[in-house]
Amino acid sequence: MARTIAKDHSEKRTAILKSSADLFAAEGYGRATMSQIAAACGVSKANIYHYYDGKESLLFDILDSHLSELRDQICGLTFDNDNPKEQLFEITSALLLAYEGSDAAHKVQINAFSVLPPDQQNILRGYQRDLVKFVQDRIARIVPPEHAENTSYLRDISMSLFAMVNWHFQWDGKADVDRRRAYARTICQLICSGS
Repeated sequence: MARTIAKDHSEKRTAILKSSADLFAAEGYGRATMSQIAAACGVSKANIYHYYDGKESLLFDILDSHLSELRDQICGLTFDNDNPKEQLFEITSALLLAYEGSDAAHKVQINAFSVLPPDQQNILRGYQRDLVKFVQDRIARIVPPEHAENTSYLRDISMSLFAMVNWHFQWDGKADVDRRRAYARTICQLICSGS
């Protein structure tokens, strides 16, 4: 007979992911041990293995949860206006706000992504491609017509936006909502005036 899932399974899993992401961000994925993970989570090592068969599956779940939720949140945005510059601002603001509280998972993504096997990396890259495409579609509506069909140009501009957003946690990770929105406006002004 299959074992039933505890009522608080999802909450425990979420707590394990958060504590593990914090540990991986602070110590580095390669240096963190399953014993350290269990201690950081306040549970036994056996309990960690109840949820995950090893450190790699835990890493994948951290990144899969982080990136799929981010993709769903951003690509699910709807807009009250038809102004592509304002839409880009709303996307950029939403990205910066979504990263609030997720700095550890984001740092783990930057530093440990490459240790995952190619099939898992491909899943995660799919989420990233969806995000880039969503941003790129807005940028295509902003740039001069001669650049609107140039996919290399649009990708370069889109990736520049993500670079500015992705590294924000390094120098202003504790920024409040107003500060994050102000920075989003700065990014959009740079992109819109430079395109």
